[in-house]
Amino acid sequence: MEKSSRSQGSASSFEADSQDLHLQSKMRTARMVDSARVGTTVLALLIGLTVLGISANTLRVYQDTHVAHEFMLPLWPDEFNIRPTVSLVVGSVIVFVANVVALCFSHVGALRAKTTAHTSATFLAPLVGLAGALVAVVFYYAVNASDVSDSFLSWTCRWRDVPMSQAPHWDTLCQQGHAGLYLAILLIPVEVVALALAAFQVKVERYTDRYLGARKTPVLS
Repeated sequence: MEKSSRSQGSASSFEADSQDLHLQSKMRTARMVDSARVGTTVLALLIGLTVLGISANTLRVYQDTHVAHEFMLPLWPDEFNIRPTVSLVVGSVIVFVANVVALCFSHVGALRAKTTAHTSATFLAPLVGLAGALVAVVFYYAVNASDVSDSFLSWTCRWRDVPMSQAPHWDTLCQQGHAGLYLAILLIPVEVVALALAAFQVKVERYTDRYLGARKTPVLS
């Protein structure tokens, strides 16, 4: 009888240890996914900030060097489309704000403690960032495809071989235009990865919460 009791106790202890190992494994996975998501969020934020800086600088140069059509030898054409570059500015602002919000909910203790808000921000922030990047790139190509008027990219790259001793420097603006566009395109897969990691993290955390709830609930015999 005593031997049987010891066997049952050993079995219960082994089962409890196995459950603890399973829980530790899930919690370790959640921490690893969270670290990967935060790293991807930081990368997306930096790319978005770079696109914003490049595009905003291009608009600033245009505003500083643009003159009315009455002036002789204007540097920019009368029919000029700035909307593709504006779309990159707007899209990168959306990406930047969304990822700042995500990082705040990941590192500010008071925000992270709000489980529902934290879970929502974890998933919605990369979704909003992805939407911002997609809208910027799609709108850029849609508007830039027009043959009626020039855009920053078409105009600056057309005159890139013309040396300029002062602003606007066509070659520099052309390179910046390509860099801003390519980085905006790169934002799309980065935000997709961040969204996938966020979805997986939410799934693991919800499983862990249910598992802990089930362990704390007494089993009726």
